[in-house]
Amino acid sequence: MATKEKNFWVLLIFLLSGLVIGGLLGELANRVSWLWWLSYGESFGLSTPVTLDLSVLAITFSCMIRINVASIIGMVLAIIWYRKI
Repeated sequence: MATKEKNFWVLLIFLLSGLVIGGLLGELANRVSWLWWLSYGESFGLSTPVTLDLSVLAITFSCMIRINVASIIGMVLAIIWYRKI
């Protein structure tokens, strides 16, 4: 009996796509009065960029993650879809 080997990278791509698509839909749902709850969420990360100046090269680091209800739903749907394939 052959079994399908599920790859970690495929799961990661599914989760990130669910997060991004859900986040976009949550931001769009913010404009509809009865879908406001999909855009409810939190932001965390570096709000101001951190700069590393090496005099020849300057590197700026910044990372902000915004998670809302729609992105969580998108991640759950991505996990369900991943388990079905």
